[in-house]
Amino acid sequence: MMQHVEPELQLLLDDIDKMSRLDPGGILNLVAGFSGQLQEALRISANVRLPEDLGGLRNIVTAGLGGSGISGDVVRELISHEVKVPMTAVRGYDLPAFVSRESLVFISSYSGNTEETLSAYEVARKRGARVICVTSGGRLLEAATSDDVPVVVVPGGLPPRCALAYLATPILVSLGSLGYIEDRRGALEEAAQLIEDITTVVHVEAPASVNQAKRMALAMYGKVPLIYGSSGITSVAALRWKTQINENSKAHAFWNVFPELNHNEVVGWTARPDISRGMHVVLLRDKEDDKRVERRMEITKELMAEASGVSEVFSHGKTKEARLLSLIHIGDFVSLYLAFLYNQDPEPIKAIDYLKDRLAKKNDNDRTI
Repeated sequence: MMQHVEPELQLLLDDIDKMSRLDPGGILNLVAGFSGQLQEALRISANVRLPEDLGGLRNIVTAGLGGSGISGDVVRELISHEVKVPMTAVRGYDLPAFVSRESLVFISSYSGNTEETLSAYEVARKRGARVICVTSGGRLLEAATSDDVPVVVVPGGLPPRCALAYLATPILVSLGSLGYIEDRRGALEEAAQLIEDITTVVHVEAPASVNQAKRMALAMYGKVPLIYGSSGITSVAALRWKTQINENSKAHAFWNVFPELNHNEVVGWTARPDISRGMHVVLLRDKEDDKRVERRMEITKELMAEASGVSEVFSHGKTKEARLLSLIHIGDFVSLYLAFLYNQDPEPIKAIDYLKDRLAKKNDNDRTI
């Protein structure tokens, strides 16, 4: 179900020259190159040599924020039904109390200068945890080199949200080489080919009449997107859609998962139709969704009758890696087309830059006291 949209909006998404002018940083090209990035990340990861004693530890932790941090969520969801030790993703300055000498901690900061992640690195080192860093440089690379900590150095110069393959692939490949999971490189190669195929049908040259990502952006225009997944790989895909709309489209977006949302959020759909009409729901679907959850989704769609629209996006591919990355890739394109509809350059993130500048000034002031 999709709301009526003005013809000029559809024409905008078929105006390649105008979209290019709105995207001087070439974010669209970066997203379109995701398959190539994944293949390069596989080559980089294949050359990483890790100490054998990093295997057989009692728990696994990933630490990172934003575009770097979601790499941990992606890996956790891909391996959750295989890895035999607990794995958690941390987004903050500190680490859980259980982190110790028996922990394997992946520190992920694309820039290498993320304040919270550098703090987590120091905590991990003080606790005696075994650490692997993934970064393009910055203070994290300097610290890892000085401390003789294994580090995977990836190409720099990208917005962190455009570096997902560079950040997630080394973690997944490392866990395979250390014996925590089966080797995932074949699955990632399949995913890379699938992503290349998907790009041809959602890229800018494909008109809105046949382009799923453009149609989704048109449906969301002027509305607040609510992205719903379910427990498993579609949950992290929903999070990714939400954050990409926030950063690329400069717009509000929210996410939740089945069946949890049936125990709270669903109530709002039946009480305030005036608010519901300002929402557009996206259901992310996968062939391995629990049949009981599928039933919940169908009933919940009935309760969301007052929404401006309900769209469904299905994953593609055989492996979990391919299916998850297919959903993420489509969502990345949706966020860019929504940015163009809002006449926004997708690259700048002024609110985040403002926050970092204010925090840096406060830290400088504190050091002078």
